[in-house]
This record gives sequence, structure tokens and C-alpha cells, in this order.
Amino acid sequence: MNVRQVIPRDAIPSIDSPSFDRSYDGPTEDEVIVVDLDGEPGRAYPIRILDYHEVVNDSIGGVPIAVTWCPLCASAVVYEASVDGRRLTFGVSGKLADDDLVLYDRETESEWKQSAGTCIDGPLSDCQLEVLPSARTTIAGFRERYDDGKILQPIPDAESEAASEDDQPAPIDYSERPYAEYFSSDAVGLAGLRGETGDRSWERTDLEPKSIVLGIEHDGDACGFPLSWVDEAGGVLEGTVGGRQVIVVTTADGIHAFIEPGFSVERQSPGDGDALVGDGTVWDPVTGTSADGRSLEAVPAKRLFAFAWVDDHGADAFVDRRE
Repeated sequence: MNVRQVIPRDAIPSIDSPSFDRSYDGPTEDEVIVVDLDGEPGRAYPIRILDYHEVVNDSIGGVPIAVTWCPLCASAVVYEASVDGRRLTFGVSGKLADDDLVLYDRETESEWKQSAGTCIDGPLSDCQLEVLPSARTTIAGFRERYDDGKILQPIPDAESEAASEDDQPAPIDYSERPYAEYFSSDAVGLAGLRGETGDRSWERTDLEPKSIVLGIEHDGDACGFPLSWVDEAGGVLEGTVGGRQVIVVTTADGIHAFIEPGFSVERQSPGDGDALVGDGTVWDPVTGTSADGRSLEAVPAKRLFAFAWVDDHGADAFVDRRE
């Protein structure tokens, strides 16, 4: 793992006092990370805002959370922001571990690899953050599913290095997408973003390095579910991670994981939308709720590019499609 300083610490500013509202000044197809903890209204964190901040320090129902986003790895992960009962608040260190965001906590100045949630340097070295369940959908999908849900609001007069071309913070225009070209290209990592030739290699022929993967970790095991593989399986793919059976499902705008419920679940007929059918009822594949009031148990997971998952877990950490 190569850790290097790329920009000054906090040149990309975390959001430490987030505000929320039902309003959103942007396209309804914009993607959001959704956190829905028991008993609390759902909250949506737009990727358009996270592009400029990368970390939101928040608390829901007394649970401290860190909503984290690495644009280079497309790594969206929500962590419980505490270690051994101690609340941590995170900022952007300005470093990359290979091509992954390195966070730092302000309480101990320990450094953390964002996609792995592992402390790589400092007093908390080798400590691990707990992944919390989250979902990825659109503004329209969030509003449809969460009548009382709220959306993270932009920060007035904020500046960020992500709004600049010279590694210095500049005023943010949230209507701009600073990584749009990177996401639409085959470029990989910081070198790709800068139009340079990197030293990465990629040997797989069944996946591209920027294929979307849902990564699940449990009891020392890690298993990645590429979105394309789940689609090829009809939109539902079963697997076992650390002895725990899970199902992974795709929608038009996301990929989601649940504990295997003990009955067969499959996608509705083509043309009938994203809904799942199973055990005599219809299930929402984003929230896991059913038409008869039951709920599937969401699995904590990470959504990221395949190359970042391989960096953290190796080339073999993928579901066996022969199961």
C-alpha cells in the first residue's frame, strides 16, 4: 500500500454540522446515499454534495455516523463513528492510500483507509470501524419511499479543492460535477483523473476495473458481488459470507443486500418495475419492506469500484456464481 500526500489536509472540508430539508436544488435523478436507522426518518446524502466534502459527520437517533465517499474509488460507505465507545469525528487528510481516500480523526489524529474502515497509522492503528447499512438510490426514489425523509443541504459559501484545478480550495458551485469526466471514462485512479499513465495492472477479463461491486464483510470473510453478475442472474444473486447467507438484488439505480429470508425471492416480470416477489407478497428492493408489513434485514455493505475492492481483499474475493 502506497500512502502519499496529494493535497493539504482539510483542503476538501468535511461537513460537521449538517442541515437537512425536504428540498433539493438539483435533478431528481441525482444519486444519494440513504441511511435509515430504526425509528428515525431516513436521511439522504447527495453524491453531488459529497463530491466536494467526502465526509459528513452526523448523528441519527444517538448513533454517531460518518457518511464517507471517495470519488476515485466510487466508494460509498457509512460507518459508526466510534471506537470502544469513544466518538470520533473525521476529516479529509489529503492523503491517498493507493487511490483511496485517507481519513483522519480529530480526536487522536489517527489515519483511516476509507474503503476498508481500518486505521493504518496513529494511536488507533489496526482498529476497525463498523459498517452500517445504507442504500443508494435517486432523489426521486428517496422521496417516493420516505414521506418524512430529509435531504442533506449544501453548505453556504463553502470552498473545496474539488472545485479547483490548482490544489487550492475554491468556491463551490454545487451544480457542477467535478468528477463527471472521470466517471464516464475508462480512466482509473488519481493517474487516470489527471490524464497520466499509471502503474496499475488489471488481469481479469470477466470484470472491468471500474465495474460496480457491492462488498460484504462478515466474521473475517469478504465477498464482492459485481452489479453486472447480479443482473446476469436475473437481478437476485445468493451467496454466503462468513457463514451468513445473503441475497443481493439490483434495481435500475442501485444494488442492495439483505439476510437470506428463508424463502425464494425473485424480480417481478420485466416491465413491472424493480419490485421483488416472494412468499406471497411484493418487496421493495431498496428498503426491504413488503406490501404486508414485513421487512427484510439489510446487510451492512460497501459500494465501490472493482479495483478498490481488489486492493482491499484480493482478486479472489468475489461470489462464486456456480453456487
